[in-house]
Amino acid sequence: MADEITGIVDRLEEGIDTLVPRDDLIAKLARSQDGGEPLRVKLGIDPSAPHLTLGHSVPLRKMRQFQNLGHTGVLVVGDFTRLIGDPSGRSSTRSLMSEEEIHNNMETYQEQAFKILDRERTEIRYNSEWLGALSFGDLLGLTSKYTVARMLERDDFAKRYAEGQPISILELLYPLAQGYDSVAIRADVELGGGDQLFNLLVGRAIQREYGQEPQVVMTVPLLIGVDGERAMGQTAGNYVGISESPREMFGKILSIPDHLIDDYFLRLTDSEPRSITDLAPRDAKRALAREIITIYHGKKAAEAAQEEFDRVHIRHECPQEVLQVLIDRNLLKEDGTIWVIDLLEAAGMVRSRGEAKRLIAQGGVRIGNERIASPDLDLPFEPPLLIQVGKRSFAEAI
Repeated sequence: MADEITGIVDRLEEGIDTLVPRDDLIAKLARSQDGGEPLRVKLGIDPSAPHLTLGHSVPLRKMRQFQNLGHTGVLVVGDFTRLIGDPSGRSSTRSLMSEEEIHNNMETYQEQAFKILDRERTEIRYNSEWLGALSFGDLLGLTSKYTVARMLERDDFAKRYAEGQPISILELLYPLAQGYDSVAIRADVELGGGDQLFNLLVGRAIQREYGQEPQVVMTVPLLIGVDGERAMGQTAGNYVGISESPREMFGKILSIPDHLIDDYFLRLTDSEPRSITDLAPRDAKRALAREIITIYHGKKAAEAAQEEFDRVHIRHECPQEVLQVLIDRNLLKEDGTIWVIDLLEAAGMVRSRGEAKRLIAQGGVRIGNERIASPDLDLPFEPPLLIQVGKRSFAEAI
């Protein structure tokens, strides 16, 4: 049995950054197998935005691996701690969120998460359940479990302290509150991104102080976004949302730099990167896009997304479905023409005239099959007019 457990841990370690400590995970898995009691595998969710990205999918897929082995995934929604604001990786105090914003964001999370997780083996818990019930005396007891000196060992705190940047007492409470989450749900394993390592290790210490066996900590690398430079995130705009349309997903995935192909295959699919080593980067990206879209939308949607991409970007044909926009006839000049900038604004393709001029200067605007070279152009208005902005935005002016 020892060899079997070691083999399981070897598979669980694939694609991770940190496992602390490995021997404890082996012992916990062996005890679970002997006693028939599933491990409780925790993953904290920060409800800071309404959508999950492929970056979020990395720890969720790791949780699914544990579920496939018969263990329980516990999603801890940080509705209470988000009122504090996680300072991880921050150079300044993070802005707070209202309860209404948190609730609205969480409405979309569950449906998206269950595209990956086994619903029957998942618990969803809100940490306001226990953190909101703590008395001031309970809070004082929690703060006595950890020292300021240890808290300032954290890289972002240490840097801000050295630079004289403010660190609120509220922020110092965040790792303690996250650690107490592990006490409340009796976590055996906690998953998280690499930027969460300190907080997860605090959880081990807090559990020990409350007489519990410390959780095993497993972190995964932050997924680099489609820009090839920064961690994937909605704020950075370099993300692929798991609920985005197949067409959007296909186009975004094909835009990633070549050096991300292997990493995306490893972390986002069940395929081995070596299975595509003989493919040219363009073909490897197409295979990657099809596989990812199949996971979240199904095989037929993946095939349709590829066909639509080829139709528009290779054969330069019109997309199958294009939003039609009725143009106000008051914008037409006496000779029946319309200024191209007015057309783009009226079609909702740009946010401002300045943006329209910039896109035209960059060669990013087509009307019909013609690239627009001048922002001063007046076009004959002969609907329907197919408008293309950038690679993936289309509208039909009528």
